[in-house]
Amino acid sequence: QVQLVESGGGLVQPGGSLRLSCAASGRVLDINGMGWYRQAPGKERELVATISRVGGTNYADSVKGRFTISRDNAKNTVSLQMSSLKSEDTAVYYCTMTVFTSTFQISDYWGRGTQVTVSS
Repeated sequence: QVQLVESGGGLVQPGGSLRLSCAASGRVLDINGMGWYRQAPGKERELVATISRVGGTNYADSVKGRFTISRDNAKNTVSLQMSSLKSEDTAVYYCTMTVFTSTFQISDYWGRGTQVTVSS
């Protein structure tokens, strides 16, 4: 019913920047919360940042001041601007959205993930 597709991952040197984007398509009527999670090898998936429908944000302590989450309600997209990247930011990044569909259901959807590697 709903698909989320991430883009923008890749290889970057420590101290560099990357911008991740995620777009929702399909039977989307409205979207409530949006967010980014990440999972490093051998570790559990963890929250990176979330943004409410009206723009309220929440960040993991490890990324505060370095990452910025934003959304475009008209385009059903969420972005994550990452700066001052560190090797410990290396992970697969997943976007998630709480979607109210045109079939009048509300569910959480996840993208397939995009790899971010921070290495010299």
